[in-house]
Amino acid sequence: MNLFRNFFSKISSLFSKKTKKKTTGKIGEDIAAKFLTRKGYRILERNWRIKGGEIDIVADDRGTMVFVEVKARSSTEYGTGEEAITPHKKGKIINTAKAYLKYKGEDRPCRFDVIAILFDKRGKAKEINHIEDAFTL
Repeated sequence: MNLFRNFFSKISSLFSKKTKKKTTGKIGEDIAAKFLTRKGYRILERNWRIKGGEIDIVADDRGTMVFVEVKARSSTEYGTGEEAITPHKKGKIINTAKAYLKYKGEDRPCRFDVIAILFDKRGKAKEINHIEDAFTL
């Protein structure tokens, strides 16, 4: 019986960590969208997906199409949000952005921004770092 209880405890813990990560990401994306709107950006899409990729936020900044990757963290134990964007991840974002431009028939300047959000222990955003033009095609 004790083995059975330990098994379910570990499974429950696994799901709770996964749920917390998704919740942190969703809240981070909401904060990023509000942050960009306050800066005068117009949000065009959120969580635009294709097979093999997703763009967290697509926005317009005075005629420039902006593809935004949001990284929300509850600690920097495993690095900052900015550090989590590997060359492989950048490639996936770029390919997804190309698909978006083709799908929408857009032919205008674009750039890739990163918004990294760090939450405090109470779940409040204590740091928002917006890196414009973080990487290029």
